[in-house]
Amino acid sequence: MSKLFETWSWNRPHIHPFSGYAKALLRRSDVSTQYFSGSARKATVHPLIMQAVQMYLDLELGNRASGHTHEGAIGSQGNDITVAEYPSSSGELQIIIFNRNTGKFMAGRYPDPITPTARPTAYSYAEAGNSGTALFFALLPTFLGNPEFNQAYQDYKAQATAGFPDDDATSKAAALMCDNMYRRIEYASGLGADGVNVVIPAGGAIPALRALDIKRGTYLPTNTLAGQFEIMVDTNATGSPKATIAINDFVGKYVLDESRVLTSEEELSVPVLPDWYLIPPEVKIICEHAKGTTGTSHAMRNFMMRGPAGTGKTEGAKAIAAALHLPYRFITCSANTEVFDLIGQILPATEENKEDSGGAYPSLTDIQMDPASAYYMLTGTYEDEIDEFTVYKTLLEKVHQDGEHSAAAQNGSNSFHYVDTPLVEAIRNGYVLELQEPTCIANPAVLVGLNGLLDQCKSITLPTGETVERHPDTVIVITTNVDYAGCRGMNQSIISRMNLVIDLDEPDEQTLVKRVMGVTGCKDKSAVTKMAQIVHKIHEYCQETSIRDGCCGVRELIAWVQSYMIIKDISEAAKYTVLSSASSDASCRKEIEDTCMKTLLAA
Repeated sequence: MSKLFETWSWNRPHIHPFSGYAKALLRRSDVSTQYFSGSARKATVHPLIMQAVQMYLDLELGNRASGHTHEGAIGSQGNDITVAEYPSSSGELQIIIFNRNTGKFMAGRYPDPITPTARPTAYSYAEAGNSGTALFFALLPTFLGNPEFNQAYQDYKAQATAGFPDDDATSKAAALMCDNMYRRIEYASGLGADGVNVVIPAGGAIPALRALDIKRGTYLPTNTLAGQFEIMVDTNATGSPKATIAINDFVGKYVLDESRVLTSEEELSVPVLPDWYLIPPEVKIICEHAKGTTGTSHAMRNFMMRGPAGTGKTEGAKAIAAALHLPYRFITCSANTEVFDLIGQILPATEENKEDSGGAYPSLTDIQMDPASAYYMLTGTYEDEIDEFTVYKTLLEKVHQDGEHSAAAQNGSNSFHYVDTPLVEAIRNGYVLELQEPTCIANPAVLVGLNGLLDQCKSITLPTGETVERHPDTVIVITTNVDYAGCRGMNQSIISRMNLVIDLDEPDEQTLVKRVMGVTGCKDKSAVTKMAQIVHKIHEYCQETSIRDGCCGVRELIAWVQSYMIIKDISEAAKYTVLSSASSDASCRKEIEDTCMKTLLAA
């Protein structure tokens, strides 16, 4: 259990209006959080929590707390760190850093007048030390994300802004917030994702914030929730913080044609970025160039992203579509890809698709996006594991059969119809098209056939003889990995037609850990960090020893973490994920395990 709720902390003086409340309003028997599992309902107003809540509310409303020299502030650094400057009634400014993953605090105290370059004083959470209100203050952003706590906070806010007219309603809201925080911290281990891990060192000596941390900008907030920071600001740091691009400041912010209105079907094809996704700065650069050159004679619409597996090329292409607010399409190339796979084919037409060519068969986009449903449309059988190739083959067989039946019914007469590919669909309608792994194509002349489309003439001739003019909003993103076996050099005529060629590096350890934790939902940051280090080591070792029959990257790491979440054993989970993927040779796997994994796990 946490040492945050020490007995003495409940006996601290209450702030107004609780200082004037009777015992029945401070210790309620008719209120309890949803996380309370006992038989008798009860909730107690905690004086330090409510002092912290009132400070947060004052900052939110822009009110300087009475008797406080400094305003204070609270914000976050990325998704994991809360940064708080709490103005103590003694006049000092208390800096609190809370890591939501580890549950650990760092703290430092700056007496008035503030000297940001000075060494901060130690912070001690003890009856004879600091009260601890600043610690509860730093926890509030984490708890305000909980619906029950947030609703109680809004109820308390309504009472506070009205001058606390209803003692019972004020007390009820306060008791519910305190009970929610108390039980989710004290019983965190049994509450799963709703539990909040908080670690208080023995004796209450909170690890010290160093002056070097301020100088380097180690904990500079990337998002300010309320107030104005005085110490944790750029001007006090010699290093600049790593920029974090907020999803709300990115999605839909680079629309190419403000007057364009998408249909309901097109809206469904605009990607929705998950909350965990970290937007690479390179993706933002592409969007800025696409938007900034709109309306010019040479609008930038052709882009290439190169990089190792797992660097987020496809997710980046989807993010571009989300930022431009355009539907997303893709084509995955293989060694046998031909020009007709890119620009469309002529297929036999039945009577049904003569009347409605879009309703008789699934489109190629349907097959790529949802093979199982496309297969069901063709056969009436739903198979989860069906692959695109099998569905496409079934489509051709179905079209051939229907064509023969139609021909027999028409005494030998037959007709054909043209099938758009995702590429042609994107060209016609102005979508984002990702062309995946074109370096795998055996025939280097295939992509050259698209030069007219990529060049300034911006048109392409279909097998039907129709010339399709490229929509001004059409964005083509080529994504490729040059390190995989079977990859070939990109034709220079294609590269010369790319407006930007972006080389994506492997993400740094911190970014990789955040991404994998977001994808998998794993909360054990230390385990994921160790696994990320091992995957990096395996990749380097395979490169150095020329083990080329496998791969070990981000996808393998994600699978490893997911397996670890199920079987709770890092080593055992590695056998069927990263080790088996790294090589098909048993002796190589043993060598990799001994050299890369066991040494790091033992460290």
